[in-house]
Amino acid sequence: VQLQASGGGLVQAGGSLRLSCAASGGTVSSYAVGWFRQAPGKEREFVASVRWSGARTSYADSVKGRFTISRDDANNTVYLRMSVLKPEDTAVYYCAASVVYGTQASVYDYWGQGTQVTVSS
Repeated sequence: VQLQASGGGLVQAGGSLRLSCAASGGTVSSYAVGWFRQAPGKEREFVASVRWSGARTSYADSVKGRFTISRDDANNTVYLRMSVLKPEDTAVYYCAASVVYGTQASVYDYWGQGTQVTVSS
């Protein structure tokens, strides 16, 4: 499966963005999908994930209550709605797919190219 992340941009603190992860060459409903991010000089970190059925989601503590992950299997797309953005949310955001549900990057086999999110103070 190939993944294409989009929707990043520059936004002021307190603002919102919605990232999209479009899948091709496979069916998103067959995988767990996660969002990760990597800020300059830092390691890639888990942000959120959703399992095949969409009934179970997981979030990093730093984004709980502000970010929402959802999936639209009819359109083979997973979304990350980000609200109340903070400067520390600035990073390249990646979506990834796995046949195993989890929050560790190591279990994800397929990765998109990343989309830049910059939050100004």
